[in-house]
Amino acid sequence: MSITYTIDGVEVSAEPNDTILSSAAKAGIEIPTLCFDKRTAIYGACGVCLVEVEGVPKLLRACSAKPQEGYVVSTKTERVERARKTALELLLSDHTGDCRGPCKLNCPAMTDCQKYIGEIREGRYKDAVSTIYEAFPFPASIGRVCPHPCEDACRRQMVEEPISIAFLKAFAADKVEADGDPYVVQCEPSTGKHVAIVGGGPAGLTAAYFLRRYGHDVTIYDKQPKMGGMLRYGIPEYRLPKDVLDREIAIIQNAGAKMVNDVRLGEELDFDELRANNDAVLLAIGAWKSYNMRVPGEDLEGVIGGIEFLERLGLGERPVLGERVAVCGGGNTAMDCCRTAVRLGAKEVYVVYRRTRAEMPAADVEIEEAIEEGVTFKFLTNPIEFYGENGRLAGMRLQVMELGEPDASGRRRPVPVEGATEDIAIDNVLMAIGQGANCEGVADELLTQRGTIACDELTFRTAMDNVFAAGDVTNRGAGIAIQAIAEAQKAALCINNYLEGDEVRAHVPYFVEQELGPEDFEDRPKQKREQMPGLSPEERRNNFEPIYFGFTEEQAHREASRCLECGCHDYYDCRLIRFANQFEVAPERFAGEMHHREHMDVAREVIVHDPNKCVLCGLCYRMCDQEVGKTYLGLYNRGFSTVVNPMVPEEARTFCASCLKCVEACPTGAMRSVPAVSRCTCIV
Repeated sequence: MSITYTIDGVEVSAEPNDTILSSAAKAGIEIPTLCFDKRTAIYGACGVCLVEVEGVPKLLRACSAKPQEGYVVSTKTERVERARKTALELLLSDHTGDCRGPCKLNCPAMTDCQKYIGEIREGRYKDAVSTIYEAFPFPASIGRVCPHPCEDACRRQMVEEPISIAFLKAFAADKVEADGDPYVVQCEPSTGKHVAIVGGGPAGLTAAYFLRRYGHDVTIYDKQPKMGGMLRYGIPEYRLPKDVLDREIAIIQNAGAKMVNDVRLGEELDFDELRANNDAVLLAIGAWKSYNMRVPGEDLEGVIGGIEFLERLGLGERPVLGERVAVCGGGNTAMDCCRTAVRLGAKEVYVVYRRTRAEMPAADVEIEEAIEEGVTFKFLTNPIEFYGENGRLAGMRLQVMELGEPDASGRRRPVPVEGATEDIAIDNVLMAIGQGANCEGVADELLTQRGTIACDELTFRTAMDNVFAAGDVTNRGAGIAIQAIAEAQKAALCINNYLEGDEVRAHVPYFVEQELGPEDFEDRPKQKREQMPGLSPEERRNNFEPIYFGFTEEQAHREASRCLECGCHDYYDCRLIRFANQFEVAPERFAGEMHHREHMDVAREVIVHDPNKCVLCGLCYRMCDQEVGKTYLGLYNRGFSTVVNPMVPEEARTFCASCLKCVEACPTGAMRSVPAVSRCTCIV
């Protein structure tokens, strides 16, 4: 005879053998659990399925508790969620591994590098591009120009060299384009909401892409003749061909984003009208003003801001430079300036930088290629005066520096060497020491003392209700393109939440990470990083042709095969990480001794068990015993030292390879099947 009771206000019917958990599942109500599977007997080990019943003093385990007529069950009370969170934190306090690879965690946009590299390895190029588009909409462009912080974190460098992650990204996008099957944005049905975006650079375009996916109408306004922002007007053609950028912008436009060019905030665009005529406004106007060096003589003819110089080039001009050019700065903009000066015909090009090469923020490859092209680097020097004749720059005086104590950024502070100076004759100086925003037309109340727009770092909201900001114009100022893209990705989510009336906040995901060293990869055979084919230094000095040709398909496959696959193979199905984020865990409050155990063969290299990921839910050995009728798995030791212990005879190898029910049941990725092609190799 069935009974009736309620769960979270929903009337539920239960049969005599039902538990609260099973009857909830029949009614379509999810109660989280790690250790329950309907194919095995009730175990009650994880403590995650706790619920509160009106009139019952203690919390009940839904997997084992039988409902009674008239029960009023609550699954989301503060008490329940606090207890579940504690249970998860206790499990995670002795759970180690990598939820995601270090490459993804070090990418500001959290691109799933491991996933798309695996898809490239398998020849699934369109899937790889789709994976990248989940994070941002510029795989071909960013793959060419990103200084790839993902590669800085790549563990393959503990074997020899990091994976060429950025170039593989560009390869996949180029291959899909060449195959005539470009990515098509899938948009939700129209919400009827309108968002105005001011700024058509990487941040504004990324936000437009995601907002269109959410179903909102979007109009992007930009001061330049074409969209692209810094990708078009701040990066030279030899690094990023503009036809590549045009194709990726067209994908966003084809998704329904309206684009309006040659309009400026404070002139053709009125800030108050934008607010009144749209449900939300996103300010993504970038940082287009080079910082001054506050050095005597900056007003001389021939002293030019670095970003203004590159902008003129992007607009189709060919700036006239003298034969001797100095670039002040050590970032990637400085490298673009000095290498462009070479291509414009300067005979002598210097980079003046007050620290050493080791402290330069520019990408190593940019520095190396600049040296190959004939640029002279004057390290540990700093301009103290520009001087000229008849109002025209003629030379600069440099202060010789040495490194002192580290500054706030962690780099050693350069200090002057008393009495040590050097003069060099020059015709032009390009100042590339940093960039600021030009916020004309933006309400003063939104600005910081630095001239950026103040916004909350988790909501991207400004002091005005429906105004958001993202990219180089926000609190921290100018950064690399992928950082601006990452902010826009989160800002679009917050704007969507705002328009839907939900909590306006970008969630910071929780991941389990582990520390590994070179000794963990000593068994890996060395395989050289693929060298990108391209123009020789002599061929590239006098033109703006793209310097790289791109990987061949064979090169891309070889390079992708070098990936160590650090992230968890079971991440997308892992219930532990899903619940950890759902309940916003903080397991560090239970920090203490943790186990560090070797992986174990369960079935002679057919199945591998990682005891460091195991939470002792018991599903693997219960499935083996109760569902399959075998006893190949069991528990060994007691208490904190308990482990799943394989007891598999040699003849079980074939059987286990065709069964894999223990792997299927594992809620944390601790059990892993080894593909036939990988057997007899070490699994890390």
